Amino acid sequence: MKVSNETKVGVLAILVIVMMILGFNFLKGNRLFSKSMTLHAVYSNIQGLTTSNPVVVNGYQVGTVDKIESDENMRQMIVTLSLKENLRIPTNSIALIIPNPLGTPKIEIKLGDTTVFLQNKDTLFTEAPKGLLEDVMKKVDPVLFEVKNAVSTLDTLLANVNGLVDANNKNNISSTIDHLNKISAAILVSVNSLNTMLDAQNGSIAKTFDHTRSITGNLAANNGKISDIVSNLDKISGKLAQSDLQKTLTTLDSTISELKNTIQKVNSKDGSIGLLLNDPSLYKNLTSTGNKVNLLLDDIRVHPKRYINISVFGKKQKSQPLSTPLPDTINAPYIQEKASQSH
Repeated sequence: MKVSNETKVGVLAILVIVMMILGFNFLKGNRLFSKSMTLHAVYSNIQGLTTSNPVVVNGYQVGTVDKIESDENMRQMIVTLSLKENLRIPTNSIALIIPNPLGTPKIEIKLGDTTVFLQNKDTLFTEAPKGLLEDVMKKVDPVLFEVKNAVSTLDTLLANVNGLVDANNKNNISSTIDHLNKISAAILVSVNSLNTMLDAQNGSIAKTFDHTRSITGNLAANNGKISDIVSNLDKISGKLAQSDLQKTLTTLDSTISELKNTIQKVNSKDGSIGLLLNDPSLYKNLTSTGNKVNLLLDDIRVHPKRYINISVFGKKQKSQPLSTPLPDTINAPYIQEKASQSH
């Protein structure tokens, strides 16, 4: 079968077009026959970043920029990265745009330290890109760059301090400073007093040491007398120890035992003293005798003629004797009887 020239030209044209497409993608960095992992990064300024720009990790290219899109307001740029398959990129990694004044910018991924890794079509963290001048200054003069950052930080700190120190806080700070001045003055007075106390000649502590030294000197001078006193006390205690103290204690114990026996006999009804103290009949007899004596005395006082009669012509009183003693008060019956007879 004979192939026509037109067919040959068509096939050749198709092959050329395919080769051009493959070459164009190869020049862009796209891998045609290998799988890749896709990640996204969002920036507010991409600084001239374009597709096919390299993506590096620690200076090694691991992919390219595949696509750049923007939102409706052109506020955010969504950059799609095409990376090698099976890369282990921690989830807290950061994608930074590194500008190049003499070439094309690139994206550098600063690896994080977590053990959890990004998956296909995840989004990387990003940071606002730094200005080209700042990056150049950092490379040309690192010291000047650090000084600039320090001045900026100091300016922010001073602004925060000025915001905190309002009128009320200023008054409080002034009051605090006044208090600190008073405290400092009091400390100075205390230090002066302490210096006076510590004066080697006239200080109270020096005088105390002198008195202590004098007391210890007196003790050292009278050391012999103190030794004699201690020796005499030792002799006295020795004599007390050698005395017949046990015999004295035995005698005292015997005396206490006899006293206990005597008290027991007094409390019992066996002896005369016990009967005298414990027998109630004695008390009753004494009470009865007292009543009878009182009755006799009252009867003698009321009827004396019954017992004593010195009248030659008189008659012996035959009235009945008293059966109960009369009370010795102004309300006695015989006193009332005399009072009625006188009226």
